[in-house]
Amino acid sequence: MSDHHDAVTALDDDQCWERVRGHQLGRLVTRVGDVLDIFPVNFVEDDRTVLFRTAEGSKLFELTVNDEVLFEVDDVTADDAWSVVVRGRAQRLDTSAEVERADGLGLTPWIPTLKYVYVRIVPHAISGRAFLRGPEPDRYGVASD
Repeated sequence: MSDHHDAVTALDDDQCWERVRGHQLGRLVTRVGDVLDIFPVNFVEDDRTVLFRTAEGSKLFELTVNDEVLFEVDDVTADDAWSVVVRGRAQRLDTSAEVERADGLGLTPWIPTLKYVYVRIVPHAISGRAFLRGPEPDRYGVASD
């Protein structure tokens, strides 16, 4: 078994993007004033940005009021876990060239709704940690026999 100091490992940018690239579901965190919201969204990684689709509504409104967002992707298995957080700005794709390119990435809604708006999160930072799972070490420093 690993020493508890080896149980948490910081991920570098390449390792973070590799994990993000391999997943399709993340959580978008928005903030308007003192109100924080979190939305599950399916997404694609596109050249070290995060792209998702949405419809008119509270999510898009909140991104218009404050485009600073967090985006989190994680995974858990019986042996390990990891979490990656992307910090950046959400930008609605406006030009026909941007939308046409995005259409080619195969991003489709997971629920039967029409989502015409593409949003790209352009990161200014990414961070992540990987965790080895296992039993909790002895809490009081006394090994039991």
